[in-house]
Amino acid sequence: MISSRQNIDWKAIFDPASLFYIITGVFCAAVALEAFMLPNKFLDGGVTGIAIIVNLNFGVDLNLLLVLINIPFLWIGWKMIGKTFAVQSAFSVFLLTIVLHFMEIEPITNDKLLIAVFGGVLMGTGIGLIIRGGGLIDGFEVITEFFQKNSAFSGSEITVFLNSIIMLVAAVYFGTEAALYSILTYFTAIKMTDYVVEGFEEYTALTIISREDDKVKELIVKEFGKAISVYKGERGYLPETFHIKHPCDIIMTVVTRLEVHRIKEAIQHIDPKAFFYVQTIKEVRGGVIKRVGKKHS
Repeated sequence: MISSRQNIDWKAIFDPASLFYIITGVFCAAVALEAFMLPNKFLDGGVTGIAIIVNLNFGVDLNLLLVLINIPFLWIGWKMIGKTFAVQSAFSVFLLTIVLHFMEIEPITNDKLLIAVFGGVLMGTGIGLIIRGGGLIDGFEVITEFFQKNSAFSGSEITVFLNSIIMLVAAVYFGTEAALYSILTYFTAIKMTDYVVEGFEEYTALTIISREDDKVKELIVKEFGKAISVYKGERGYLPETFHIKHPCDIIMTVVTRLEVHRIKEAIQHIDPKAFFYVQTIKEVRGGVIKRVGKKHS
């Protein structure tokens, strides 16, 4: 956790790439709300979902609600995560309210399935781009992290629980059908957010067990420019020849998912019977992750 006493990194806040991600993300989210979700009473999860429910049922200005409901979460973010993050998130929220205030878009379609899918895609793209820019437009992500660090539940479990409550409220006010379509919208949005945030750079652990372990190590390091970790192990123990075993090096490397297929194909050229398995990694830190090497043909 970053200390709340950390100074604001103004260089990061005004970084052109970060500003581009945040501004583009805000416009995507605004189009999703104005052209798809709001006219059809479809919800996203989190703060946006709460704001839409209150806006449609009590007539309170949506922009005002987005600011007021996010303020406590931004304060928690300031204390828990860091001042730079809080400033970027506050900028994202205020920019969204400004864009929503001036943007006027006619509903693009009346087809509920298209609204749920494309509204979710645009909203998820917007949220993902803003996260890549260093901010948030939905304070629920902050409170989710808080509960995750102070409870036995995972972040995904907490998020699903909190948003389930929002969807139940939507069912009461807007009907079961609207709530079900809102769930589809939300599901599409979170999947799109994950894709935009991780994208092609999502890291994957590739573990290889091969009789040609020395050649495989040389291939990964010299041809693909990847760092490896090596565990001493044994291969064999097959059902029909359980008593036969051989010492070997178990090789593990971290790659992006775009590289997995090429590396697996190259390994199979060396050892067609090589055994490998792939695991998704949530976070990678330290070591040598990226290195420019020769491209394998």
